[in-house]
Amino acid sequence: MKKQILAGGAMLLALALTGCASVGSESLRKETETSVSQKLVQGKTTKAEVRAIFGSPTKTSFTDGGLEIWNYDFTNVSADAISYVPIVGMFGGSASGKKKELVVMYDEKDIVKRYAMSEADVHQKTGLFNR
Repeated sequence: MKKQILAGGAMLLALALTGCASVGSESLRKETETSVSQKLVQGKTTKAEVRAIFGSPTKTSFTDGGLEIWNYDFTNVSADAISYVPIVGMFGGSASGKKKELVVMYDEKDIVKRYAMSEADVHQKTGLFNR
């Protein structure tokens, strides 16, 4: 009886840990291409305004010409139904969700020169046999 209770508790803990996960810039969680286009205007929005809206970028880089580029990304995945099947999920489950990415390039005056927002479906294997 104790072994069954312990096994059941361990299974519930494993399910809770594999339920869902998000990583990246939380400011993108509710954003869409449309909502971003209403907040950013090429040639007008400043770097300070972008920081106020989306926070600090997850990555900063520069073009060969010295223009600054900020990257924001956010991924949110949830375990697929097969992951909740006892034993099967431990060996070969999967998770699905969305990945969002916002790239903003600034001109020499720290004004948005260009930006791109994308959203894509993601699918990843989990478990011991995750190939």
